[in-house]
Amino acid sequence: MVAPKAVSQEFKLGKVSIAELEQKVHPKDSSAAAAILYKKGLSRMEFDQNEGFMIVTDVEARIKIYKKEGYEWANQNVWYYNYANLKERVFFSDAVTYNLVNGKIEKTKLKSDGSFDEVLSKFRGLKKITMPNVKEGSVIEYHYSIRCPSDNIIRDWDFQTSIPVNYSEFKVAYPEYYVFKPRQKGYLFPKITTTKNSKSLTINSKERGTGLVSRTEFYNDKIDYVETEVTYVAQDFPALKDEDYVNNIDNYTSSVEHELSLVRFPNRPIKEFSTDWNSVVKTIYEYEDFGPELNKTGYFEEDLKKILGGTTNQNEKIWTILNYVKGTVKWNGYSGFSCDNGVKKAYKDKTGNIADINLMLTAMLRSAGLTANPVLVSTRSNGIALFPNRNAFNYVISAVETPEGYILLDATYKYSLPNVLPFRTLNWFGRLIRKDGSSQEIDLMPHKTSNDIVFMNYDIDADGKVTGKTRRQCTDYRAMLSRENFEKLKEDEYLEKLENNNRKIEVSEYSRTNEKELLSPTIETYSFKGGDLAEIIGGKIYVNPMLFFAQEKNPFKQEVREYPVDFGYPFQDKFNITIKIPDGFAVETLPQAVAYNMENNLGSFKFNILANENVLQLMVVNQINEAIISTEQYEMLKEYYKGVIAKQTEKIVLKRI
Repeated sequence: MVAPKAVSQEFKLGKVSIAELEQKVHPKDSSAAAAILYKKGLSRMEFDQNEGFMIVTDVEARIKIYKKEGYEWANQNVWYYNYANLKERVFFSDAVTYNLVNGKIEKTKLKSDGSFDEVLSKFRGLKKITMPNVKEGSVIEYHYSIRCPSDNIIRDWDFQTSIPVNYSEFKVAYPEYYVFKPRQKGYLFPKITTTKNSKSLTINSKERGTGLVSRTEFYNDKIDYVETEVTYVAQDFPALKDEDYVNNIDNYTSSVEHELSLVRFPNRPIKEFSTDWNSVVKTIYEYEDFGPELNKTGYFEEDLKKILGGTTNQNEKIWTILNYVKGTVKWNGYSGFSCDNGVKKAYKDKTGNIADINLMLTAMLRSAGLTANPVLVSTRSNGIALFPNRNAFNYVISAVETPEGYILLDATYKYSLPNVLPFRTLNWFGRLIRKDGSSQEIDLMPHKTSNDIVFMNYDIDADGKVTGKTRRQCTDYRAMLSRENFEKLKEDEYLEKLENNNRKIEVSEYSRTNEKELLSPTIETYSFKGGDLAEIIGGKIYVNPMLFFAQEKNPFKQEVREYPVDFGYPFQDKFNITIKIPDGFAVETLPQAVAYNMENNLGSFKFNILANENVLQLMVVNQINEAIISTEQYEMLKEYYKGVIAKQTEKIVLKRI
């Protein structure tokens, strides 16, 4: 094997080398579709005569595209705050695509139509660019600046991403008047150096005199101060590979964030910022578009009285109110724990964001005499709220306190139930806020088992053809997923997918029950035929007794797993299968019965098959009792699934008699 050609890099825009353009594969990861050759960022405080201190962030990057799958890296975007009190501005510049054409470097600059803005929400926008003339082998470069009219927001910086990072550098620089708290996450850490620099700024001011002759005096005050500069450098960080059952890969990305914890200007009192969860939630509760919205009245009371009638039962009240809000006010697609339109307008217009709907739900539950409070949540896509800060959350749900525990509710999703929340919210822990501003951690992960129970009976004929009937029943999260799948496709498209995904069976007499009755399990029944479900070899019939329900691949193949396994919810998959063997045949080989149990009651697997003349009875149960499996338990889980897959793929052998 020939060693890859060494590529010397210059970390400066416009200095792309022929060696970089000639490189065919990444020297340390031949599977990489692209790589970040270098990325440098600097967040520095600058003094503005009108605004005071503000943060300017400059970023430049060079990216190599190796394969077509890497073309997505030609699309770059940067989000920015965009609301009344905080309008950030983003500028892209020096965006160029480089290609090697006949041994010479060809440059294609980004044109104005390659840059545009997108509205993400009432509070956020997105500046996007699409690089031109990108091919396999291209190198792209770009620079962007973010001007933030605030002195307390330093952007997070990721040292890892889904492609290899050859070099990543991030600097933060701020005056001695500020104390920022850095927090790192991930499994790889950059090298850190800190320096102190002498700086000065000039404040221009004017004063109008009073006297016989009115004059304006101009003053220049020069202030000397010390600037702290922290530099983080990461070299040769590997691609962050997504794995099965990972909550959100960003939770495990090597990154750093900075939160302002203290401001101490000369001759002014020290100002402390939130340092624990209680102070964070107290601040959020006092936002005008959060706490005060919960106390608004006079818009739902009459309707609430009608729908509740004389209902006194707690659970009936909860279900009635949840259903009413779900059916009355539709989610507009925007997240956030702050109201967009406000609860009154959302109720009147019958549409609102997450906060509009779930704060309204909380107010109605309170009005009905229930102890209800909002729960701040960070969704799966937003990442786990590891550290106390005001930006940790992006969602809010409702919780009703009962003697048996908390009942969690979300009225923004039509298939949700009490304690069956949309999958997007199942993200470890939320933070419940009470009226007095106190808070407590709330476990968001489900503990009730979601079931998928299959009853199947089928006949095998002498030619190996299989005909049978199936009844499948799902509860809780399994039912929610079923309803989502029903909704995505028309019935004929759904059946076509069902046939194709199950070894090209032919489905007939299909029916569904409880598609809309959310408190009942979903039930599907159908008849099926399959010519490809059994094999005849040397006059013997070989058949997998679970047919198309057998799990054939182990999702846990990695030698070492760095991230917890996140199933989302505990579950039980259960199969009761009756098999009629053809006349003139007898069983030669049956899989042996097994029972596997993981430690700490993490899960169990049972497989048992019995023969009674020409009828076989199979019972299979795979049960996982925890939503999240830690990395320490990964080896045990991997071995467990190895056994499960081996047993589920064993075949029955039938011989002629």
